[in-house]
Amino acid sequence: MRADEQQFQEFVAARSRALGRTAYLLTGDHHLAEDLLQTALMQAARHWERIEGHPEAYVRRTLYHQNISWWRKRRFRERSLESYDDRPAAPSDPTLRLTLDEALRRLTTKHRTVLVLRFYEDLTEVQTAAALGISAGTVKSTTRQALARLRALAPELAELVGAGDPS
Repeated sequence: MRADEQQFQEFVAARSRALGRTAYLLTGDHHLAEDLLQTALMQAARHWERIEGHPEAYVRRTLYHQNISWWRKRRFRERSLESYDDRPAAPSDPTLRLTLDEALRRLTTKHRTVLVLRFYEDLTEVQTAAALGISAGTVKSTTRQALARLRALAPELAELVGAGDPS
């Protein structure tokens, strides 16, 4: 086995779970998340020897771009099985997690993607804009719209995290 193949396999073994959680948050669907992650890892494998810097940043950027590409194509979406067992790590508050998961699933792909990048990946507005290939102003307005939609879909989220009145 070549050294770069060994490095790639070690990277996949070490980072797949975290990358899979990000893919799930981007798609809101376990099966699509697996497809998204596999697509990103396949692209990384093809270009592994040319990836400069941190390979995780490359794979995450690929996840974002591929997810955007899928949402732009408005491709057919498969429904996941409710009995699927490979779920992300359990949160400390299951009620909060279930409420948040349901609210995120009901957002548009664009809204969900921007929220994941801004608040889960902790990217700035400028970094999110660069990752998605949109303007910082679009990130700001999309974030505002997505948060307003979350508040409308699940007002109890504010109470569960102790944020008080969300308006």
